Amino acid sequence: MAYDSIQPAAFIPSPTAGPFLVTHYALSFPRAWRGPLKEHYLHGKPERVSPHRVQVPIGRLNRLIAAVAPDLVSVATKAPLDDAKPWLYANTPYPKAVMSSFIHAWLRDLQPGVEGHAKAKETAGRLDIDGLDWGLVGVDMLEQTLTEGGTAQPADHLWRLLPETLASRIARHEPLYEHFGQKLHFRQVAQPAGASGAELVSWPPLEHSTGRGAKARVWYYSAYIRVSLRTAPFDPTPRIHVTTGVRRWVRGPVWMPQRGSVSVYLLTDDSLVPDGPSPERFAVGAMRWVPKSGGHEWLQGGPEGMLSQVSAVANFPSADLMAKEPESWLAGREGVTAAVLHHTMMGAHGVKAGIMPMERRRLTEWASAALEPEFVRIGAFEKSGIRRQMPFNVLQDTLSVKKTATEEERAEIGRENVEILTRNAAKRRPKVAQAVGPAGLTAVLLYQTDAMRDLLVAAAEENLGLAGHRVSSGPELWTWEHPELTVRLHTRQVGELADRLGGDRAPRMGAEWDAAIDSRRTQVKKVLQGWMRDTTGPAQLAFVELEGRDGFKKRRSDPKFAIRIGCADAGLVSQFLDLPDPAGTAPEKDSGPHRAAAAWSDGLRQLGMRIVPEHSVGERIPERLNQVAFWLVKRRVSGDNQYPQFTPIAVLIRPGQGCVMGRSPETQDWVPYPELLKNLTGQVRGDGLKFRQQQEDATALFIKQTLYKLRGEPTLVLTYAQNTRERWPWLQNKGLVADGIRLGSGPLQRLAAHGRHLRVVRVAGNVRDETAQWWAPDGDEAAGVAKGLWRPSDAGDGNRIFYSTSDKASQHKHARDISKFTEHRNTGGRSLLKPDTAAWNPELLEIGVVGLQSGDSPEPWAMYVHQQRFADDYTDALGLPLALHLASLTVEYALPYEESEQAEPGTASIGAIPEDGTPEEGDGAAAES
Repeated sequence: MAYDSIQPAAFIPSPTAGPFLVTHYALSFPRAWRGPLKEHYLHGKPERVSPHRVQVPIGRLNRLIAAVAPDLVSVATKAPLDDAKPWLYANTPYPKAVMSSFIHAWLRDLQPGVEGHAKAKETAGRLDIDGLDWGLVGVDMLEQTLTEGGTAQPADHLWRLLPETLASRIARHEPLYEHFGQKLHFRQVAQPAGASGAELVSWPPLEHSTGRGAKARVWYYSAYIRVSLRTAPFDPTPRIHVTTGVRRWVRGPVWMPQRGSVSVYLLTDDSLVPDGPSPERFAVGAMRWVPKSGGHEWLQGGPEGMLSQVSAVANFPSADLMAKEPESWLAGREGVTAAVLHHTMMGAHGVKAGIMPMERRRLTEWASAALEPEFVRIGAFEKSGIRRQMPFNVLQDTLSVKKTATEEERAEIGRENVEILTRNAAKRRPKVAQAVGPAGLTAVLLYQTDAMRDLLVAAAEENLGLAGHRVSSGPELWTWEHPELTVRLHTRQVGELADRLGGDRAPRMGAEWDAAIDSRRTQVKKVLQGWMRDTTGPAQLAFVELEGRDGFKKRRSDPKFAIRIGCADAGLVSQFLDLPDPAGTAPEKDSGPHRAAAAWSDGLRQLGMRIVPEHSVGERIPERLNQVAFWLVKRRVSGDNQYPQFTPIAVLIRPGQGCVMGRSPETQDWVPYPELLKNLTGQVRGDGLKFRQQQEDATALFIKQTLYKLRGEPTLVLTYAQNTRERWPWLQNKGLVADGIRLGSGPLQRLAAHGRHLRVVRVAGNVRDETAQWWAPDGDEAAGVAKGLWRPSDAGDGNRIFYSTSDKASQHKHARDISKFTEHRNTGGRSLLKPDTAAWNPELLEIGVVGLQSGDSPEPWAMYVHQQRFADDYTDALGLPLALHLASLTVEYALPYEESEQAEPGTASIGAIPEDGTPEEGDGAAAES
């Protein structure tokens, strides 16, 4: 069904509501504490740590408060040390004695150990802790300034305080959410200062039963609502984003990561600390596994036991019991109600992630009533005025077969599809030939099963139309000689190269893991180099059949990264294939033929083969336009990696050039895309790029040099806000100025100063709810999903901000009215309550046309970028425009693992990076609007 508009789950201040003033109690750090606290924090630290650059970190103190005093709202990730900038807000003053215990515990935490104990007592004596006073303040919830570019900039404290205030109103909102006679009651959840918004979860938890007899299981879950304050570039009006989804709770023993922690939601009948008030919100604690003791502990304990120091340990549930039987606390036990947050790393859950658009609409519209009258729903987005929304096809889609088709119809469609595949192959071959050069393509396959070997051979023939041109057929060499392209595929068993690192025991992090990686890396390089001495021409691409991640329960036993860098050492890019499903239960999209075809296509793309969408915008886009995508390849120190990396890279799609190109500071000039990938393996960030300013300067220099090389050529620069702005601050909403550009700490310049043929587009996604969820309205209640380029309905001709959406992904073709939380029935009376059905909604991708030349119109450029998401040789729309997508894939050669330990959107993560967003050394801590 075609839709003319989409509705974002976003709200703006009502122009008729007047001022929005709310009274809160606030607590600030006294200015006189600045010196003693900095001295205390720096005690015992290296002399190179400059006291002039240090802000006292309160992240761990904030997390302690979130665990034991959830009704307090912290708005600072660093101690403000300024009487005019409150740190905590509350509805009523929190007891002084309890606050004093928090401060004392924090001082001990900053300086653990025997000597630290004495230092903490000394510092506490210099601070007038008992003199901390809560003041009653009236807060203007709409306080803001405007940036130079005309973007709203809310007051710093409002990023946390306004969402919490609105979430409180949703929690108290009457009537309760109700659908088909079932009601949901929502409670607020405490959030640390760096969180992206305020959160509510429905409670008590919902239940979903699966299986029968001995296999019967009950799974627990809740709905969540998250409220975030956000801005949009060049828009003087802030907005509230309301995000909805599923929280899933753990049943049975809790799987614990070797490092990191799991999140636990806690609701207690009485205060967790002596003399504290009974909480109304869920607190959030964190449990971790302690290898030395072989047990579990609450993370907020810290090195000297912060929970013990505030006398909270006795009131916390036993961490060992919680990890053993978490569901026993769901209905309350010993005065505590608790739920352990499920994470995708824990395995399958009987309730699947995501909700469908109709249920999202119902939940959002119910919550929106609590935001009135101060906030009203933003107007619907209308479709772009440019009629043709999709690029011209380079390849042709095959025809689908209806279930009702006759045998004759099926046969006819089969014949037509063969012709279509033949025509598509004829278009791919010359592009592959351009990418690999006159010697042709030589690939190697390290396989474990004959079935996957045969499937990859078939995929090569179909993809490139080689079936009638085979001149050798194994068992170790397949060769095809086509007039346009020669292809050779050398095959052999992968053998011990695919064994788990460390054998039966995963190597320990540190020197043992490094040695295992280096050993396998060297082994792979040696095998491939020896093998390639017997091949015809140098090999460019390696396929490796390997167990999927589920086959390596301990991540450090996974040899994928070692194999990848070993292949790179031998001069090959690498593409991995999972072993076939032994039970034959994999869905169609995960079947062997599909995975082999996808692996072949992905392998060719790693070689720089390009099928660029042919835009339909016409003469408004220069005929020979370069696309340059900048990306920051970053690897932080974590539980699975001790070698940081920071490398700015650029990917170039240039008309007439047969191969996608790339460059980094190490390559100096443009090199073929596979060379860029291989150059990224094994890099370690030097001390010269350790701090934020150093990284900003390196990024600015790299961008300046890259743009200089393209000066005089029509060039479109593409950037992804969530990746690049932390080291290119101009890309933050507050930094953008239309048709200007700032590199590093340099001055704001006219874009034309870097070339009169240069344009810049910034793309932003829904990370941290920066773009709103949405639905396509269908009448008063129904909702669907729509593909297209959209603009605000009140946007004028000079509008610079557009939004791109896609269809649902091919594996998510479920009905739009499936329900997760309450009963829902279709017109025929059939129940559509299906918690075990996964739901996925396309994100709202913001396209900011921030830099143009005189005479340009923004909308055609936005449409051009939108169309770059729809490349013919991908099954589904890309999450980012093609050049940015290729740039993002470079991280697979820099990171030890392709997939981060990341939960479903909006959930806590498992790993070494704190969930409150505490940044790495040198990062700023303020949340980006």
